[in-house]
Amino acid sequence: MEDFVQPLPRSLSGWTMAVFGLLAAAMGVTGLVAPDALLSLTGFEAVPDPARTEGDHTVVFLTASSMAALNMGVYYVLAALSDWRPFFRWTVPFRLLTCTVFTLAVIGGRAPAGFLGVGLWEGLGALATGLALRHEARRAAT
Repeated sequence: MEDFVQPLPRSLSGWTMAVFGLLAAAMGVTGLVAPDALLSLTGFEAVPDPARTEGDHTVVFLTASSMAALNMGVYYVLAALSDWRPFFRWTVPFRLLTCTVFTLAVIGGRAPAGFLGVGLWEGLGALATGLALRHEARRAAT
């Protein structure tokens, strides 16, 4: 049964997706439960709620992006457990694009230097998945 979800990833590329998904989900949960901790982790200054000015929607944006990260993480894990390799391939260029955009945000002064870690995490994860897919394709061809 092709759609059957296995208890563990069945391929190296699946493992790269599962690890990325688990980390994304963990970051999402962190942002939902402890937003200031996630802000600090990514290099942003955590401003206490009483010090926030009217119209500061940082927490709203953080809640939305954290929920998106949690959802994305779950999608990646489910794709890994299903060994859905077309999905794995689709993620590589978009994760590299995310790496580029986040890195340029730091270089351009739109984000603190600590945010570079998020871009590198995306880029290294994409490279790991891409290399694993290439390795698997070469092994299957021989």
